[in-house]
Amino acid sequence: MQLRPFGSLFPVSPLTLGGGGLGMLWGQTTFDECVATVKDAVDAGINLLDLAPRYGDGKAESVVGAAFGGRLPAGVKVTTKCNLGNPPTARIESIFRQSIEASLRLLQLDRIDLFFLHSNIVPDGHPMWSNKDAIERFTPYPMFVDHVRPLFEKFVQEGLIGAWGITGIGHPDAILDVLRQDPKPAAVQCIANLLDSPGGLKFYEGPSRAREIAAVARARGIGTMGIRAVQAGALTAAIDRDLPADHPEVLDYAKAAGFRKLCAELGEDPAIVAHRYALSLPIDTLVLGVKNRAELAGCIAAAAAGPLPADLIARIDASVA
Repeated sequence: MQLRPFGSLFPVSPLTLGGGGLGMLWGQTTFDECVATVKDAVDAGINLLDLAPRYGDGKAESVVGAAFGGRLPAGVKVTTKCNLGNPPTARIESIFRQSIEASLRLLQLDRIDLFFLHSNIVPDGHPMWSNKDAIERFTPYPMFVDHVRPLFEKFVQEGLIGAWGITGIGHPDAILDVLRQDPKPAAVQCIANLLDSPGGLKFYEGPSRAREIAAVARARGIGTMGIRAVQAGALTAAIDRDLPADHPEVLDYAKAAGFRKLCAELGEDPAIVAHRYALSLPIDTLVLGVKNRAELAGCIAAAAAGPLPADLIARIDASVA
């Protein structure tokens, strides 16, 4: 794969191997199959592995540790993340350090190339805080500014991490504020799918403003990592796990009926078309949620086929309007 600029960071492949599938979150797979998938991804030219402790309670990081035994191939980089929540400020640094140290043990490494705040950044007093089922995922915007960002800068200076970023699925107003301020994140993970949908990761009313977030990031020289290309299965031929009828992914699957019909008319796999659509968006690299070598091969084929033509993008947009 031909590498491309990634903000101010290292050159990156157009595809990044994500940890959700490797953590066995997206349907049935095995540890050995995930290890083989990681090795195939790197052999194919993918040079960024996007991980987190929450991906299978450490399984994804253990897979990468087992795949390379602590010696990543030349040029391959890893990310990991921490869901902070809203703890007492005196505990913030220890939470981050313990998370990083645990990830390093599983990865068998001594440094994280790119470390993300995995929490939703949420304005103080926003109605999102009334959602008791999701509140552990939220970090107040003032806490990020006053405590998290300075700590991340400190970790970079210590050499514990190479750079830091944010997961851009919090409230859009807060995410955009973070992107427009200095010191700015080196990277942001932003929703990149044809529905502009975070699915079950969305805890606020109104649009996700995903494309605005990506545009602001790129204008500021911040690396952009597209996530949820197939919206956790909603943009594939069939969701591969049991979900309740009112689950956001199931609702998005219903919204995408016209998209699947169009793909059938074209004789194309919806998952492949959805990945090509995401690769047509202004992002630096697209994070894959694959769980096996067959799904990886399909995504690599989608990348090789290139971005979709403008007329087909228009037809897809009309199919889900």
